[in-house]
Amino acid sequence: MPDLSRFPITARWPARYPERIQLYSLNTPNGVKASIMLEETGLPYEPHLVDITNDESHTPEFLSLNPNGKIPAIIDPDGPGGEPLALFESGAILLYLADKTGRFIPAEPARHWECIQWVFFQMASIGPMFGQVGYFNKFAGREIADKRPLERYVNESKRLLAVLEDRLAGRDWIMGDDYTIADVATLGWVNNLITFYEARELVDYDRLVHVPTWLERGMARPAVARGLQIPRRG
Repeated sequence: MPDLSRFPITARWPARYPERIQLYSLNTPNGVKASIMLEETGLPYEPHLVDITNDESHTPEFLSLNPNGKIPAIIDPDGPGGEPLALFESGAILLYLADKTGRFIPAEPARHWECIQWVFFQMASIGPMFGQVGYFNKFAGREIADKRPLERYVNESKRLLAVLEDRLAGRDWIMGDDYTIADVATLGWVNNLITFYEARELVDYDRLVHVPTWLERGMARPAVARGLQIPRRG
């Protein structure tokens, strides 16, 4: 049985099943990347709810695993060489799990890197821009009288959706016929933008053709449906 006691985070969120991957997360657009991927791969894991609304990601225990204080983070008790591996950053977690299982990323070198570039597109562009739309449209930013920040992020989100729309023309998935970590990274963010962030009309979502059908296709995957709920506040 793996001993995870050297990881201080396990004192606050004890592992009932230390032989499984330990997931510390919440079902935000970033958090669900990890839970969807774990559901898709079928790797045994144990989810722990980290309530970021109560600042639990900035407790000493969580910061010992991710000094940046963001979810998700994992501990794999069976990491490289059979040693436990602690990992944060959702994109890194996706890449690690794809490498660990040999699934959801192309093996052919050129397509492998093409897939990774679309993961980085989500990490560097879609996530930050859509998140700002959420802040200025639904949360505290909506009280700001100057609407130029909201307009700036809405316009940039429209541009990014247009990039994704063009990419998906003639393709079922971002990489074509194959569902990959590029889709896993992006589905939750697009879904969140038009639902929880209440920005469907703002970004002219219903004028798109390929993105909505791709999102519907993704939401129909059982592992995606499960992953979107893990872990969630009760």
